Amino acid sequence: MLNPVPAVMVSVVDKNGKSNIITVAWAGTICTNPPMVSISVRPERYSYHMIEETGEFVINLTTEELVKACDYCGVKSGRDIDKFKELGLTELPMQHVRAPGIAESPVNMECRVRCRQELGSHTMFVADVLGVTVDEKYMDETGKFHINETGLVMYSHGEYFALGEKLGKFGYSIQKRK
Repeated sequence: MLNPVPAVMVSVVDKNGKSNIITVAWAGTICTNPPMVSISVRPERYSYHMIEETGEFVINLTTEELVKACDYCGVKSGRDIDKFKELGLTELPMQHVRAPGIAESPVNMECRVRCRQELGSHTMFVADVLGVTVDEKYMDETGKFHINETGLVMYSHGEYFALGEKLGKFGYSIQKRK
């Protein structure tokens, strides 16, 4: 019942260089310093063995423009098709991992697995974030990244949603009024 969650596309590569994209809804930040994330993947998914084999993956944030591709990557198997080719997505070479990013995504997080935990239906991969690529069109002249302007998508109970209206900012509940 802890919803909504981010709908992300996780790109992976096997030891022979074959890449794939898997949709993951169980993903999140787990530590600031060092930067760490987790994703949970079912062992029967095609990309699972690639993560096990290489210990690497890239989390690619999903926008409204990418939501159809995100859904497709969650229902079609990389065993049968090349998702990058089928969807017209561009493999983006990363600096720290062999897995490619998705160039059309506004944010690509390069991850190396630190540990894994079998939880039941899913295995959770806890990973260090080794690098982050950000689309320059969302950066302002001061170097601030405007992530809320990217049109990020969330997932809740089988449905995709766009983020809504801003309600406040951290600390606004105790901020003194002028």
